[in-house]
Amino acid sequence: QVQLVESGGGLVQPGGSLNLSCEAQGNIFSIYAMEWYRQAPGKERELVATITSGGRTNYTDSVKGRFTISRDKVKNMAYLQMKSLKPEDTAVYYCHLDRVWEYSGSFYSENWGQGTQVTVSS
Repeated sequence: QVQLVESGGGLVQPGGSLNLSCEAQGNIFSIYAMEWYRQAPGKERELVATITSGGRTNYTDSVKGRFTISRDKVKNMAYLQMKSLKPEDTAVYYCHLDRVWEYSGSFYSENWGQGTQVTVSS
């Protein structure tokens, strides 16, 4: 089984920065893409950033230029560097894996972390 462990959330003032981390734990052979989603109260979960195994990145428009996603393929970790945070960035942030293969031959189409709260407020 694959488990995701997220960390780094918290309370920050507008204009501040936070760094999120996600570790994929398990007997992992390959992950196609590691992603960050977020869900604000009363809103649908939205895709924030993606990084593929080839290093290709994609961001939702509202975070372009402020957030940076990166990945350590050896450690099976993903990071989300968030700068110039705004109150509207307040949400629970979820790490998501798109297509995971284990050495055992098991395949998972996706995996979700439990989420970490990010609150941007003065």
